[in-house]
Amino acid sequence: MTPAPHRSHTDDLLSFIAASPSPYHVVASAAQRLEKAGFRELRGTDDWTGATGGLFVSRAGALIAWYVPEDAPAHTPFRIVGTHTDSPNLRIKPAPDTGTAGWRQIGVEIYGGVPLNTWLDRDLGISGRLALRGPDGVPRSRLVQIDEPLLRVPQLAIHLDRSVNEGVALDRQRHIAPIWALGDPREGELVRRVAADAGEDPADVLGWDLMLHDIQPPGYLGVDREFVVASRLDNQVSVHAGVTALVDAATGSTQPAFIPVLAAFDHEEVGSGSETGAQSPLLERILSRSVSARGGGDEDWSRALAGAFCVSADMAHAVHPNYSERHDPDHCPLPNGGPTIKVNVNQRYATDSTGIAMFTAAAERVGAPWQPFVSNNAMPCGTSIGPLTAARLGVTTVDVGVPGLSMHSARELCGVSDPGYLAAILATIMVGD
Repeated sequence: MTPAPHRSHTDDLLSFIAASPSPYHVVASAAQRLEKAGFRELRGTDDWTGATGGLFVSRAGALIAWYVPEDAPAHTPFRIVGTHTDSPNLRIKPAPDTGTAGWRQIGVEIYGGVPLNTWLDRDLGISGRLALRGPDGVPRSRLVQIDEPLLRVPQLAIHLDRSVNEGVALDRQRHIAPIWALGDPREGELVRRVAADAGEDPADVLGWDLMLHDIQPPGYLGVDREFVVASRLDNQVSVHAGVTALVDAATGSTQPAFIPVLAAFDHEEVGSGSETGAQSPLLERILSRSVSARGGGDEDWSRALAGAFCVSADMAHAVHPNYSERHDPDHCPLPNGGPTIKVNVNQRYATDSTGIAMFTAAAERVGAPWQPFVSNNAMPCGTSIGPLTAARLGVTTVDVGVPGLSMHSARELCGVSDPGYLAAILATIMVGD
């Protein structure tokens, strides 16, 4: 387990995470990298007829990208990497300005499975997007990223709560409004501050999707800097690996034998049930339209799916040294031991032996290690977009992920080599060597 092979990949990952504090920024960061590699964005209202090469469609916090080799038949099978762009966090309410006892505060709502104690006493910025009044009455969108220590959720001093170390849970409703100034709340103050930072007139703000993020930059940890520590490793590790793999597949010396696809969905952490989530028809419609754009019909679409394969890539649990009894004793993945293959016979993961064989064969070709993962039978098993994609498209799917600690925390940890191992395996699967 050496941390050396993929340090340059991880350096690039840290830059990606620092630039991507919200799902909308993740999409923008991915799109920027794709465009640099020669991909072009398609709009839903465009004519896609005959479109080849690198292509992508973005919608809010979701991105679907694919590469069509020249003269690829309409029935060419897909090689799909599925990921998600969102991470658990605190999201700002529609009427955010609040306060008590002489403090100005911001009302937030809990998004996803947040270990709330990890958000206490951290310096927090604001990110997301503003919906703005545009020309001719057509709304426009503007990304916002304020990497300044504006807010903080202060923990109650131990002198005032002697039970704090006894596992008492934070009251989810009453004690999570971050402080950001002294004085009575002023209606519209938050919007004025965010709009000013974006260089926009507050009067043009019609709505927003704003959230808080830890402003501590990502970095390395350990005696030999063998660990990565950052916010939003779940699941930006996989998005970044998927983008890297797709670019490698599209620009490598060997033309892909398949249509490589990256599907980065939003809202996985809350069930994927949105227009940009894995339960939506977004991926299905885009892939079907790509077949039609190359002159294919229903038979070509069916053939392309019949030969398709999907890798659902999401962070996995490394064995925790202080809670090893919570893990299956025979399945204890460690950082820098390679990506895990996740198995659950109750289909919380979509992996079967065929998917395992496809993934491990690719790992062997690039010399990458891998590790099996099964949840402890006594513990509930998590899930990802794999079962949703498998059920919706009817394609063979394997669930995999980089093992890490502190999942869903405001600051997570993984091994320095595993993200690069994952990207190399995904690129091999996409190309089909």
